[in-house]
Amino acid sequence: MRLTRPQWLILYALGEFYQSLNQPLVEKPLQLQTSKITFIEHLLASKIITKQERAVYKNLELLEKKKLIQYDNKMIQLTEYGLKELQKMTIDLEQFAAVENYFKRIGKPHRKLQTVIRS
Repeated sequence: MRLTRPQWLILYALGEFYQSLNQPLVEKPLQLQTSKITFIEHLLASKIITKQERAVYKNLELLEKKKLIQYDNKMIQLTEYGLKELQKMTIDLEQFAAVENYFKRIGKPHRKLQTVIRS
């Protein structure tokens, strides 16, 4: 099952949103949840998602059909399958970040570089 880029970004944003909400509550037996409209408002306010509100709703519906998210009393949540997909995404992103950090850290290679003239 392939996710489109907006679906991928929305799923990742939902995971990060809940991570930021619940991080201070790790020590306590509490967990915060949010409604779909509140999540969409935060998503659109971030200006990261450039889609219209209706397109975000449609993408959330598609994520629900793919059984990545579910609603419990109008509260949006990730399913177990959605959490697994989110975990895979996070691992992929960490690998990309590690590659980027490596090349920033090493600077220029020790071997000589070849210069060519562009035409």
